[in-house]
Amino acid sequence: MKLLQLKYFLAVARSEHVTEAARSLHVTQSSLSKTIQRLEEDLGMPLFDRIGRKLRLNEYGSRFLRRAERALFELEQGKQEIRDLSSPEHGTLELAVTTASTLPHILREFRKKRPHIQFHVQMLSTYEMVKVLQRGEVDFCLSSPPIYEDDIECQIVFLDPIHVAVPKSHRLADQSSVALAELADESFVGVKKGYGTRDLVESICKLAGFVPNYVYEGDEPARLISLVEAEIGIAFIPSTAASAHEKISYLHVEDQELVREIALLWHKSRYISRAALEFREVVVSYFESISKEMNDTSNC
Repeated sequence: MKLLQLKYFLAVARSEHVTEAARSLHVTQSSLSKTIQRLEEDLGMPLFDRIGRKLRLNEYGSRFLRRAERALFELEQGKQEIRDLSSPEHGTLELAVTTASTLPHILREFRKKRPHIQFHVQMLSTYEMVKVLQRGEVDFCLSSPPIYEDDIECQIVFLDPIHVAVPKSHRLADQSSVALAELADESFVGVKKGYGTRDLVESICKLAGFVPNYVYEGDEPARLISLVEAEIGIAFIPSTAASAHEKISYLHVEDQELVREIALLWHKSRYISRAALEFREVVVSYFESISKEMNDTSNC
């Protein structure tokens, strides 16, 4: 059994489509099919059920997939550990976020400590984040909501209040707070379902007796402020994503505890480089400073 066979098997198992897997691996379909066939011959069992051009993992394939992922995961961790030992001042941090509003500040602070470390950041839904975490494909995730799985470490780093953003022309703009029930007939702009803040807000609104009417649903949270300013709709905006804006008012929600948890996540078995450890320290320190600022402001 060869390492290349395992890599090709994982690609096919995840896409369950030879054409897509071959494209992602930059190989021909015939070469990929022959490699999978040789692997099945080595194992003495078929790993897929063939349905036209589609392949579906059978019971043998599903069981072998878990072992193959674990084997390749450990090999990748070994490579990362050697790279870290040989060149600790260089390398790339693999990051994923469901909440990106605080990331520029965090990366700026970290770059002061480690100017030669590069970053690769993915914006993912909660479902997608679970997958990359379980595969050990990222060093850290910054997520809301937290994700609790046996092989994932979850550290809550911040409790982030969610406010209601309305344009200055809105009937509620002169208020400092609002009851959720007052918003039942409003038009909202927001992110798509599957993002933690959207799912949290909808569950709280249902308790208040209504489901928000979304006239815009996107995957770019940063765009929501401009849509509110343009009077397309109002929005639920976490405090970490709010910005001082002369054309927008932010209202506190009176009757519900509308707070999202922001968590730092990592795979328990993934090798954590020295740079990654320092990144974790920067994240924790950053959110501690925000918490202190909020407490100082509330006590004034």
